[in-house]
Amino acid sequence: MAQQNSSPLIWILAGEASGDVLGARLMQALKAQNPHIRFAGIGGARMSENGLSSLFPMRDLAVMGLVEILPRLRALSARLDQAVENITALRPDIVVTIDSPGFALRLLKRIATLGVLRVHYVAPQVWAWRQKRVKEFPGLWDELLCLLPFEEAFFTKHGLHTRFVGHPVLQSGAQLGDGARFRKQHGLREGALVLVLMPGSRRSEVPRLLPVFGRMLSLLSQTMPDLVPVIPVSAVVEDAIIQGTAKWPVKPLIVTDIQEKHDAFAAAGAALTKSGTSTLELALAGVPMAVTYRVNPVTAFMARRLIRVPHVAMVNLLAGKAIVPELLQEQCNPSTLARAVSILFDKSGVAERQKQAFKTVLNGLKGPDGKQPAEAAATAILALLKKNNRG
Repeated sequence: MAQQNSSPLIWILAGEASGDVLGARLMQALKAQNPHIRFAGIGGARMSENGLSSLFPMRDLAVMGLVEILPRLRALSARLDQAVENITALRPDIVVTIDSPGFALRLLKRIATLGVLRVHYVAPQVWAWRQKRVKEFPGLWDELLCLLPFEEAFFTKHGLHTRFVGHPVLQSGAQLGDGARFRKQHGLREGALVLVLMPGSRRSEVPRLLPVFGRMLSLLSQTMPDLVPVIPVSAVVEDAIIQGTAKWPVKPLIVTDIQEKHDAFAAAGAALTKSGTSTLELALAGVPMAVTYRVNPVTAFMARRLIRVPHVAMVNLLAGKAIVPELLQEQCNPSTLARAVSILFDKSGVAERQKQAFKTVLNGLKGPDGKQPAEAAATAILALLKKNNRG
């Protein structure tokens, strides 16, 4: 194994923007508990800022969808081979894979014979669909670190060593934005209605949602002339967002800085977002929202046959009821989205009821023993190393 016990080598993988943020916080927490830790692996800009030299660009892995992934299979297979070769050569003390189950779980399986400790961070959402897949997981990892409170019982029931560490959205700072600063910075006139649009962090998502958002704004501009759309973006999709909004009737403010993103949340009266972690970020910031999503029709048909949960939006799933609208596939159309946004901005009380429901949801995401989620995850990883005399 790698070097001395005082200087463990952790090989870490993130395959998309949300995993990059999660990985960066985990790296910070690990270094806080053991300053001698070294890192190798694959990640994005956030992880690079914390000392990771990525084996190859993380954007090569950022793809989603049963149909969308098909043209990329050969390239993804080559990247998988490259990752396996790197781990085999380095022989790290532990491999930590973050989310991206399509790539990460294949990697964990490929390195099973190396005798390297393996941790997967962010549980595969098989409780939502294709639950039989859980039978494939024994032997893939030494520990699973999960973000949602009900996941620990689900995976433990299937004989998998699982630990709930809390949800990292609580460390995002999404609730700390300054709305007045955002309005001043962008010269927004009094009465401007800020609408946050979040079309996704993957290159495969953006082209499906942006055109619909643009046509929606054409409708809204007729009745809401003071509407100001804001799109927070990651580096992975920034070019696609700029190109995709070039001909929009209402020019959006494109935000790339995290603090400015949170300031936009504070200034916003409503948001329209794809499903996923972004719903929890907006909930933490207290932004009323509608959730929408559109994928290839074949992907949608297959997903509908497999999904086993009543809600797609994470805030709804955790609440156990529909507290925000879910406008998916056929309902992801300009007129339906425009109507949903209009309702959030009116004085009917819908927005305020959402905000109250968000508080209950977020309380259930706190980590064990009062620890921050990244700290709890780092503690679990270092405990596993120590247990196996590798840290």
